Amino acid sequence: MKVRELGIKIGKLPVGRKNCITDVEGVRVGHVTLDFSIDDKGEYACTGVTAILPHGGNLFKEKVTAASYVINGFGKTTGLVQVNELGVIESPIMLTNTFGVPNVTQGTLEYMLEENPEIGISTGTINIVVGECNDSYLNSIRKCPVKPEHAIEAIRNASQDTAEEGAVGAGKGMICFGYKGGIGSSSRIVENGGLTYTVGCLVLSNFGESHEFRSEQYKVEKSQENATVKPTDGSIIMVLATDAPLSSHQLLRVIKRCGIGLARTGSHYSHGSGDIVIGFTTAHKIPHFTDNMVESRNQLREDHEVMNLLFTAAIEATEEAILNSLSQAVTTTGRNGHVVHAFKW
Repeated sequence: MKVRELGIKIGKLPVGRKNCITDVEGVRVGHVTLDFSIDDKGEYACTGVTAILPHGGNLFKEKVTAASYVINGFGKTTGLVQVNELGVIESPIMLTNTFGVPNVTQGTLEYMLEENPEIGISTGTINIVVGECNDSYLNSIRKCPVKPEHAIEAIRNASQDTAEEGAVGAGKGMICFGYKGGIGSSSRIVENGGLTYTVGCLVLSNFGESHEFRSEQYKVEKSQENATVKPTDGSIIMVLATDAPLSSHQLLRVIKRCGIGLARTGSHYSHGSGDIVIGFTTAHKIPHFTDNMVESRNQLREDHEVMNLLFTAAIEATEEAILNSLSQAVTTTGRNGHVVHAFKW
């Protein structure tokens, strides 16, 4: 269950109805989970794919304002250079394991090409966004069990329902603070001046050693010994969504605060950690095809107090999403019989 159901309350802002990134209107999440033996020598698929869709329409033809931020760059993402150059996302945001990035990129590309036959013919190319964490303790990563069709299936599975969390999708083989981690999500509601905005965060948690986890601040009595398992290359991908009307620059300022939520749990952004944030707002749908030279859109004032509330929402939602990735996960067995235990709350 989510940590809020365990009586752990993070921050002061109210949560959305689902306490999930899908509280942001239109956002969809889909998973494909791989959990099977590859051979009789201990090789095992313990991995998957997670897809986050900013809206249910054609993402290439209706792009969304976006930004990304690298806290520590030990990662193998695709597409973030162009996201930061142009300030838009035009594909699903895909999450998987490190060696799954090529196949997930290929599958997502195939899906988007089928949806948009003009790409590469009568218009330009497309920028596919994929993030990853290393799940090689539980998953036989060298066997590359994630295939292009799994990316396509995850996209087609995406819905506006409360996203499944824990050891699912890309989170199937992930480890957080030495315990079972994976997918976690949370949301916050910001109200100011008669207007209401939603901020949602989804994380793929795979970082930290058990002694770093600041469980005492959540009033958790550790009944278990410290875990000895730690991620091979601890990382976290944080995806932040909002419906607040922000420019790419303003969005960058907001998503930088996700790092504070990460740090509050005990992370110090280790040398081998890929700590990366990807953010988007659904307030603007930017048409790919238009004859207009000028486009107009509303955005919040940089110096308005609502910006501080959005900063706070990003921090709180990220922190709680990480905790939910732990609380929703279950003890998991993977490659060569390796076991990662769920944290006892």
